[in-house]
Amino acid sequence: MPELAQAKKWYAKAFEVDPYFDETFYVGFSIKGYELGLLPEGGASVARGENVLSYWGVDDIEKEYKRLITLGATKHEEPTNVGGELMVASVKDPWNNVIGLIYNPSFKIN
Repeated sequence: MPELAQAKKWYAKAFEVDPYFDETFYVGFSIKGYELGLLPEGGASVARGENVLSYWGVDDIEKEYKRLITLGATKHEEPTNVGGELMVASVKDPWNNVIGLIYNPSFKIN
């Protein structure tokens, strides 16, 4: 990420946690037992694909989707029912990375 310091601040707000590791070569967040890492981009920007997506489990998908939008994310996929009570959504962060959200009552959210 070319703006690593800005990204660090945005992700700290978005996931409501400060990084546990903060260096110029890597910023690491522990988010409910999962690692989210920010890497500086060296040289030209790399193309970002949308064919692989990780979903963050949330208790209230509508609320979290709207909260990320107010923090500067843009709409990618609005909250959608994908069967039963399962809901998915996704946004793009200010650097055009896709962040997936999922509500699944079978998941245990820490």
